Amino acid sequence: MRSNRVTPAQAETFIAWFYEPGYDLTDILLLHSRSVGALALDISHVCMLGLDDDDVMTASLLHDIGIFLTDAPGIHCYGHEPYIRHGVLGAALLRSQGMPEWIARVAERHTGVGLTCAQIREKGLPLPEADFVPETLLEKLVCYADKFYSKSGDMQRKKFENVRASISRKFPESLERFDALHKLFSKYNAL
Repeated sequence: MRSNRVTPAQAETFIAWFYEPGYDLTDILLLHSRSVGALALDISHVCMLGLDDDDVMTASLLHDIGIFLTDAPGIHCYGHEPYIRHGVLGAALLRSQGMPEWIARVAERHTGVGLTCAQIREKGLPLPEADFVPETLLEKLVCYADKFYSKSGDMQRKKFENVRASISRKFPESLERFDALHKLFSKYNAL
């Protein structure tokens, strides 16, 4: 997979290398990622973003590829790393397997509406001291859509107010970034 083009079918094949069918974690990852992808595609179309549908779905499918490496028993992850590292771990995995950089960057930059070096340092997060804030339109879109779906509970789309409240509790300093993403995608009024 050394080319820059990766189809959603290739992404699902890639996922199957690390997530065996029939396991709860696999089902959780696929339901979450497909839901994020469907919302991201919907927003992309309504807002006329001009993004390639396959790129949107591929990035959505692979944004959480690293969760199996983390310790999050509530969603059947039995790895050894803190969950907050799933984005950087996923990006490293994608890069090591020859996936294009644009996909790795989506994985790396979607956590917590993106995390700044200052946030990582101030909170003592177990992440490299660097900025992991979405920059490209695709990175911003997947990051935004991801906030509306959890990998636990009923996994249904969250209401905008609930997403905003959750961000305010977990990363209050990120609320401004979330509001900026919401404004960017404001033509989409179904949230």
